Amino acid sequence: MALLSSVSLCMVLLLVLSFFSSSTQSQSQSQLLSFPLTSLPKAANSNVNLKLRTLSSSSSSSSSSYRVKASLKYSMGLVVSLPIGTPPQQQEMVVDTGSQLSWIHCRNKTPSFDPSLSSSFRLLPCTHPICKPRVPDFTLPTTCDHNRLCHYEYFYADGTFAEGNLVREKLTFSTPLVLGCATASSDPTGILGMNLGRFSFPSQARITKFSYCVPNRTSTATGSFFIGDNPNSARFRYVNMLTFTQSQRMPNLDPFAYTLPMQGITINGKRLAIPPSVFRPNAGGSGQTIIDSATEFTFLVDAAYDMVREEITKAAGPGKKGFVYGGVADMCFEGNAVEIGRLIGDVALELENDVKIVVPKESVLADVGGGVHCVGIGRSERLGAASNIIGNLHQQNLWVEYDLANRRLGFAVADCTH
Repeated sequence: MALLSSVSLCMVLLLVLSFFSSSTQSQSQSQLLSFPLTSLPKAANSNVNLKLRTLSSSSSSSSSSYRVKASLKYSMGLVVSLPIGTPPQQQEMVVDTGSQLSWIHCRNKTPSFDPSLSSSFRLLPCTHPICKPRVPDFTLPTTCDHNRLCHYEYFYADGTFAEGNLVREKLTFSTPLVLGCATASSDPTGILGMNLGRFSFPSQARITKFSYCVPNRTSTATGSFFIGDNPNSARFRYVNMLTFTQSQRMPNLDPFAYTLPMQGITINGKRLAIPPSVFRPNAGGSGQTIIDSATEFTFLVDAAYDMVREEITKAAGPGKKGFVYGGVADMCFEGNAVEIGRLIGDVALELENDVKIVVPKESVLADVGGGVHCVGIGRSERLGAASNIIGNLHQQNLWVEYDLANRRLGFAVADCTH
């Protein structure tokens, strides 16, 4: 289920990786892959996007068979260039932990994927089980096209879309995967779906652990990305993901998102009087707290957002009158961003086990152009969303590890800039 809005706020991390080498470790049978990095330029006048979907169930019964280490560029998109097909063709895909379906461009235009050049490419017919209506844990709308092939349409909250055929194709370092082969799309790159869905990239490739370290928002900073064990994990502090059984499925709940046990919010050392229940799903599923690599701003439901806004207004004043960035963020200011940040102070998102995601005062405000800086927090309801979403603006200089095998997430403060 897409989160509907006319404009969404998301920033994805620019991560362009080219296949370089692989080796097998004799004892663990794990595969070590190394990828060099090239960054993509930030598009002029580009909008940030929110790409969250609710599309399938988790599958993490096998241990990860891969280890990937890469640099990470923080700009306008987390884009991996993965080797797909036989022989491999490099395809750019936005890494999105809020989505399930992975898809590539197949428009017979460079640099799109050319199926005719791959011996491992297979189109899925309408008779394939995944193309049946109401397939459990896979709610992607599919139809049968005039060639009797499985056709899909995928719509995102920012109004972008992709449509084409479902196929099976392999990455150089994985078994064949179900992918979308888009023949029409308004996105310049494909999507690498990384949520807990049964047809997400981690589930299909049996990857049970991945992590990233997001650098400061500068044009030259790079961070790190791992698939498999992270050598820094000894100092990670973990919280258990909240999981939901089939009987617990609720209308506003995304059971395949990475759901955190959030407890509260502190601003400049003051713990706000927000009940912890605001950050947990209620009987209808509203209030779920999600962490997402592809969303820039953090979004809060009204009960939390109103108290955050009240506290920030007390500290820094009412801000720019009548200005609402993207239709969702109204804590925006003109003037010296450094001084305004000092007035607001550090913002901490508090999780269980005394784990905190701290946004220092220097990073509280985001430059949205025109001399305006906004607090990196938006109102969820204005998106048509019923969830709290922790975006990557609040994941800077922080290791975040998704340990799928143990159903937990790890965090550690770090200098992510290389």
